[in-house]
Amino acid sequence: MCGIVGYIGKRDVAPLLLEGLQRLEYRGYDSAGVVITSPKATGLKMVKAKGRVRDLEAKVPARFKGTTGIAHTRWATHGAPSDENAHPHMSGDNKVAVVHNGIIDNAAELRAKLTAEGIAFLSETDTEVLTHLIARSQASDLEDKVRDALRLVEGTYGIAVVHADFPDRIVVARNGSPVVLGIGDKEMFVASDIAALVSHTRQIVTLDDGEMATLKADDFRTYTTEGTRTTASPTTVEWEAASYDMGGHDTYMHKEIFEQADAVDRVLRGRIDDRFSTVHLGGLNLDAREARTVRRVKILGCGTSYHAGLIGAQMIEELARIPADAEPASEFRYRNAVVDPDTLYIAVSQSGETYDVLAAVQELKRKGARVFGVVNVVGSAIARESDAGVYVHAGPEVCVVSTKCFTNTTVAFALLALHLGRIRDLSVADGKRIIEGLRKLPAQISAILEQEAEIKKIAEEYADARSMMFIGRVRGYPVAREASLKLKEVSYIHAEAYPASELKHGPLALIEPALPTVAIVPDDDLLEKNRAALEEIKARSGRILAVAHQEQEKADHTILVPKNEDELDPILMGIPLQLLAYHTALALGRDIDKPRNLAKSVTVE
Repeated sequence: MCGIVGYIGKRDVAPLLLEGLQRLEYRGYDSAGVVITSPKATGLKMVKAKGRVRDLEAKVPARFKGTTGIAHTRWATHGAPSDENAHPHMSGDNKVAVVHNGIIDNAAELRAKLTAEGIAFLSETDTEVLTHLIARSQASDLEDKVRDALRLVEGTYGIAVVHADFPDRIVVARNGSPVVLGIGDKEMFVASDIAALVSHTRQIVTLDDGEMATLKADDFRTYTTEGTRTTASPTTVEWEAASYDMGGHDTYMHKEIFEQADAVDRVLRGRIDDRFSTVHLGGLNLDAREARTVRRVKILGCGTSYHAGLIGAQMIEELARIPADAEPASEFRYRNAVVDPDTLYIAVSQSGETYDVLAAVQELKRKGARVFGVVNVVGSAIARESDAGVYVHAGPEVCVVSTKCFTNTTVAFALLALHLGRIRDLSVADGKRIIEGLRKLPAQISAILEQEAEIKKIAEEYADARSMMFIGRVRGYPVAREASLKLKEVSYIHAEAYPASELKHGPLALIEPALPTVAIVPDDDLLEKNRAALEEIKARSGRILAVAHQEQEKADHTILVPKNEDELDPILMGIPLQLLAYHTALALGRDIDKPRNLAKSVTVE
């Protein structure tokens, strides 16, 4: 959620840190700050500012030089956005500075104790507690000072610490919030996201929960919070710095919508097995005999990932004939669910770091469950915690609202459903039919995107709506839910998704000309049922926008989508509604890539 950047080496550190913060702006934040030092410096120098990174940059003095530093973009949890609450936080003697992602649960208790000891707090944050705990430690080295402080705190953290008495190092630690090390040539980097690193190095080490690291210019070492050395092998990240550029588009959201044909091609590449009309998913580690023991599939995700899971559950039931359902991970982890040894649990997350999903995975593993991951970021926490899984290969997604990763995740579920189905009772002919449908997807996505000008005109007609209804039946309902979320996220128009079959059970009371309805109307065995729902809405003078495979007589507007196999149609039907949300937000002048109150990777509860 918040962003951490750190550097130690020989280069002038301030420009590097500011560049790194700019690459993390997509995560959502309200303030920023930087602290620097060097072996020749007499102490720490710090600048903080409420607002954007450009506001921080404007406050940095010309002679702000150093070779070691840490920086942060903050998304408010404890205390309103302000200069004082911005990170880094410094101790009273100006020797210790800390940046922190996560939440310290016992911060109030610790703050009261420290206040009683005479320590004066300058901010409302939980992080400042940690800063003072490190400063008051009597340990002789920085690593032990940090370790002493961490023993006292409860909660989640990803931290980076510098100390005026130890200018040759940065100490970092992780528990529930991502920390990634970048290995350069006689220089080291640290960040909460590889986006801040890839313009300088593609060699990374990702810390595990309960792990710390000491970074020096020419070396690093990792160890547990108890002091035991750990072995960390660097990996090479696939993504390059150019992946984070806008590539000629006005916004990242627009760019990522238009990357979907290529992204889907990537998730399919090398996985289709024409000989047996199935797919190869090497990361599953699930042989045919084990697959046949699966009696139920439970999919866990949050937000857009949850909606992708709803589509995935339907595909698994249809193609593999295994009972499947999806549930928000944020609810599952708190309801003391029955964990069945014959159930395959699937955790879904774009970042692979979503805290509610990660916590659910850890609880499931504690209870002996088999957990697969469907994630985008290689080496992320959920990928490492899961027994096996599938990478969706969407590439970096910078805009806060997810588009291409949602689509690739649904395609990954189609591959998984086909794989499980062919092991069980899905025929060769049906396997071949689904494969042919999967191969059509990239070209069909491109055809949908060619309708952008028409969709933009439709969006401008509906942009004055204060609320919108989205409806769909069976396969169309998860599409309606995701489309409703997209509109809310990026345009701030209230939207509600409802099963089309439930209109008569209450929601028809809302229908009037001022409340437009977006209807998902696939050309499948429920076509006439969906048309009947349009009749009900039109009879009450409701405006209708249909997303369909053929023109709908009762609709005021119809966006046509190419027909694929019935099971795969939901993958395509959501794409024009991404453009609808985008152009509605554009018409309303919204900050499309950074919607208010939201952050890209939700690593706190």
